[in-house]
Amino acid sequence: MTHGAPEFDWDVLSRPDVVSLVTGQLSFSWWDLHQHLQDLPDEEYLWKPAPTALSIAPRGQTDRRAVGAGEWVVEWPDGPDDPGPRTIAWLVAHLVEVFAERYEWTFGGHRLRRDDLELAHPTAQAGVAALSEAVGRWREGVEASSAEEMWTVGRSQATPIDQQAPFAHLVLHLNRELVHHGAEITVLRDLHRTRAPE
Repeated sequence: MTHGAPEFDWDVLSRPDVVSLVTGQLSFSWWDLHQHLQDLPDEEYLWKPAPTALSIAPRGQTDRRAVGAGEWVVEWPDGPDDPGPRTIAWLVAHLVEVFAERYEWTFGGHRLRRDDLELAHPTAQAGVAALSEAVGRWREGVEASSAEEMWTVGRSQATPIDQQAPFAHLVLHLNRELVHHGAEITVLRDLHRTRAPE
């Protein structure tokens, strides 16, 4: 399944139902971020805003904890409150992880975890394609959901919190992830463009 450039259905904003509310936000946020990922060069994708920035790396070539399957891995922070900066490559890989794992534990086979998924890609084109695929699959699942399913507790089994919450809360959480990390990607693109010559 291949997902191309997203389109936004503006009519969704006039539909007074819970599915339209959450999918409208998801679709618009992805539509906006996708535009900021176009023509992303590899050098900018991998650019470290600080020497200690978390990034992606070939397997076996990082001293940090690594997650993900495949030849490239994602450097993982030491804890949830790690304030360290990240590269665009890291942010893209993290979003792939967020959407792919939640898809697997909501609509998929309920088997694969982050270390079973190929999250990191060494080129911007491959990374953006993987993110487009992950978000596209999630969007299709969410958009096909009924209002009753949105209120179903435990529809996703990805985490203990997911298991205890109505599905709509998880959709909104992933929307926030997309908005939050999408904003970080946009800022990094601005910083890269205006940085002082090295």
